[in-house]
Amino acid sequence: MIFKNAISWFEIPTSDIERAQKFYETIFDIRMIPLNFENLQMRMFPISDPMNIGGALVHNSDFYTPSSTHGPMVYLNANPDIQIVLDRIIEAGGSIIVPKTEISPDHGFMAVFLDSEGNRIALHCIPE
Repeated sequence: MIFKNAISWFEIPTSDIERAQKFYETIFDIRMIPLNFENLQMRMFPISDPMNIGGALVHNSDFYTPSSTHGPMVYLNANPDIQIVLDRIIEAGGSIIVPKTEISPDHGFMAVFLDSEGNRIALHCIPE
C-alpha cells in the first residue's frame, strides 16, 4: 500500500484551550473553528476542503498532556514564508527552539517552536 498522505488528522494537546486558540490564531492569522463534545473541547484549523488533511487543538485533561519532549512532532504548513509565522511566536506567548533552517533547496525550510501550552511543534515551508 502507498498512502496519498501519511497523515489524515492530528490533535495538539492543550492545558488551556482558549489560550492555545489565541496563540495559533495569532501566529497563523486565522480563525479556528470550535467543536465541543461532552468530555472534549476542540478548535479546528480551517481548511478549504473537508477531504484534505486537518487537525485541531484539543482539551481533555484525562486523555491529553502537552509535552515539549515526548510524542510525535507535527509539522504545520507555514507557506508562503516561514519567517512570517516565526516573527509572531514570541509575542504570542511561545518560544523558538530551532530557527528557520534550510532542509535543502528542494525540500524548503523548517523551524521548531514551543507553543503556549508547552508543546514542541514544527513548521515547514517550501518556497514557490
